[in-house]
Amino acid sequence: MWKIHNGKLIQTTDESRIRYKTRMSAAIINSLKQLAEKYDTHIGYLLENGYSNLIESGTIAYDKKNRPKDRIEFRTTCDKELLESLKEFAKQHNLNLNDVIEASVAYINYEDVKHTNWRYRVEV
Repeated sequence: MWKIHNGKLIQTTDESRIRYKTRMSAAIINSLKQLAEKYDTHIGYLLENGYSNLIESGTIAYDKKNRPKDRIEFRTTCDKELLESLKEFAKQHNLNLNDVIEASVAYINYEDVKHTNWRYRVEV
C-alpha cells in the first residue's frame, strides 16, 4: 500500500496483514484460481470475504467424515484480526482451522470481494 507523508507517496507494508499456510483441497484451490481470474481478484481476498461472512453467520454445518483426501499446502495472507477471529470460531465449533477454511468457500460473496489493485491503495 501507499501512504502520503509530507505530501509524498511512500510505499509501505500493510502491518494489518499476516502470512499463513494451511492445507486445502486441491480441487477447491483450482476453482478459487478460476474465480479469482473471473472476478479480477486474488485467492486470499476471496477467502477473506468467505471468512468474514462465515463468522457473521455464526453457524457452520460441517461433517468431518467428508473431509477431502486431496489436501495440499497453500500459503496466502489475511487480515490478522480476521484470522484470529476465524481461529476462535473454529475452536468454538470444535473444528480444525482447515475444515473451517474449506467451509468458508461456500460463504464468499463475489460482488463484495476486494479488487486486485487493493494492495496498491493510497492511505492518508
